[in-house]
Amino acid sequence: MGAKVIGYSLKPPTSPNHFELLNLDMVSVIGDIRDGDKLNAVFSKYQPEIVFHLAAQPLVRLSYKEPIETFETNVIGTLKVFEACKNTKSVRAIVNITSDKCYENKEWVWGYRENDPMGGYDPYSASKGCAELLTSSYRKSFFNVNEYGKSHNVLLASCRAGNVIGGGDWAKDRLMTDIMVAVSQGKKVVIRNPQATRPWQHVLEPLSGYLMLGQKLLEGKKEFAQAWNFGSGGQGSITVREVVENIKRYWDKIDYEINQDTDQPHEAGLLKLDCSKAYMLLKWRDVWDSNTTFQKTVNWYKSYYEKNEILTEEDLNSYIEDAREKGLEWAGRNAE
Repeated sequence: MGAKVIGYSLKPPTSPNHFELLNLDMVSVIGDIRDGDKLNAVFSKYQPEIVFHLAAQPLVRLSYKEPIETFETNVIGTLKVFEACKNTKSVRAIVNITSDKCYENKEWVWGYRENDPMGGYDPYSASKGCAELLTSSYRKSFFNVNEYGKSHNVLLASCRAGNVIGGGDWAKDRLMTDIMVAVSQGKKVVIRNPQATRPWQHVLEPLSGYLMLGQKLLEGKKEFAQAWNFGSGGQGSITVREVVENIKRYWDKIDYEINQDTDQPHEAGLLKLDCSKAYMLLKWRDVWDSNTTFQKTVNWYKSYYEKNEILTEEDLNSYIEDAREKGLEWAGRNAE
């Protein structure tokens, strides 16, 4: 899209990992967002205009084992990113990505809206609720839209997305990754929570929303400096068991067994988002239905393990073309 990209992250936690497989032409800085001095030095050196903050300890089960690291990274780390932005005059837009798990989950059947209360049962979810409260505080205290263009020139938005899947993810305790790794090793995958229901979506869906939102902020459109949900249109919310049965159609080697261990730490059973706000005000839409999402994801891993081919660029081009056919604003602009 013509941007000069600077990445700041810990070393990739897995081998293989998507980042190294892609061998991207970009500046990559290895660092911890909790290291304020290093973070500020990087901001000072590269003078970013827009900041997408996705760095996190992202795993629910790990948060039970490492609660201090989880809160330090997801809350204090976010605080240090905001401070680095505040101290860097070039920054004009911040898109902070948290999680759909930031909401106080009552396990009801309808989706959460952006003005519903923050919460969180497990340390990960609670840390994301805290990160949203922190975002709201900074938006009011330091990046107030009423003071935009007067005392500051920064617009801050936050994003909450449901469960994302797609090729190139090898993180532990993620359903699709666990299945694909098991298949590559000729093993059965163990399913812990067959009835857990999630709004599954391809990772490119919320990313298109984040980029579109970032563009609005860079254009100085104050009305977009708020919280946004990005999720499937509703049909993507299906159970774990249904996901596994669905993806078996695309790779017949997939096999699984159910093991509902009662000693497992608590994980949410039902969680849905209401994305009406993004649909209506941002004119954002999801592009791929659940079948396409599962097929693209399975095909990515199948091509990688069986042919040593990486379909990332092909998937990206296909996604943009399908978005263009649906008449989405961001895809049309990209075409121009």
